Amino acid sequence: MIDILNNKESIVNFVNRFFVAVDDRNWNRVKKQFAPEVQLDYSSMGAGAAASLKREEIIKQWSSFLPGFDNTHHQIGNHIIEHSLNTTTVVCYGTALHYLYNDSGDHIWRVVGSYNLELKADENNKWKIHLLRFNLKFADGNLDLPEMARKKVETANT
Repeated sequence: MIDILNNKESIVNFVNRFFVAVDDRNWNRVKKQFAPEVQLDYSSMGAGAAASLKREEIIKQWSSFLPGFDNTHHQIGNHIIEHSLNTTTVVCYGTALHYLYNDSGDHIWRVVGSYNLELKADENNKWKIHLLRFNLKFADGNLDLPEMARKKVETANT
């Protein structure tokens, strides 16, 4: 019998499913993969200091921004997994493409970096994300797209 909590393939699949759920805007799945409270750190992108947030707060933030893009695509790889007593850490490379058709003709904002995740098993031996940190290496393409996406969501909600 395979120990799912110490099986690299199951951990990689869990992380990959998380990013696919974000791209699919499957907020219910994202919620199920988050712990009730998550240490979220996007400070390397100028998003303010790391903070401990309820999963519902994170989903509210993301769902008021990401749907403004026509599509997003997170490509994750080079998973490095380490186990300690109660926590599994995953470090992986990530490239996120954000596509939004617009009049400028420059439709893509690309963000490249790495992610740090801390996973802990819950009482049902299901992985939950307790920490999600993005470490920006660079961003290029149309750097105006994030604001355009925010405005698109705002307009759709009014």
